[in-house]
Amino acid sequence: MKKNMGTTDKMIRLIFAAVIAVLYFTNVISGTFGIVLLVLAGVFVLTSLVSFCPLYAPFGLSSCPVKEKE
Repeated sequence: MKKNMGTTDKMIRLIFAAVIAVLYFTNVISGTFGIVLLVLAGVFVLTSLVSFCPLYAPFGLSSCPVKEKE
């Protein structure tokens, strides 16, 4: 897997996942909607840790900074 996520993208995903987790465990969100958001938060954490988003690949997207050729 080639990395396709930059630092900013990873940080936004981790912050979003943390907010969802706090809202879920403080019972602000609950039920099926809460579980779906919690699973999404888990996916965000996983993709942030591996620096690869499978949804970016088919569209050729990348938030990694472009390295200049020497």
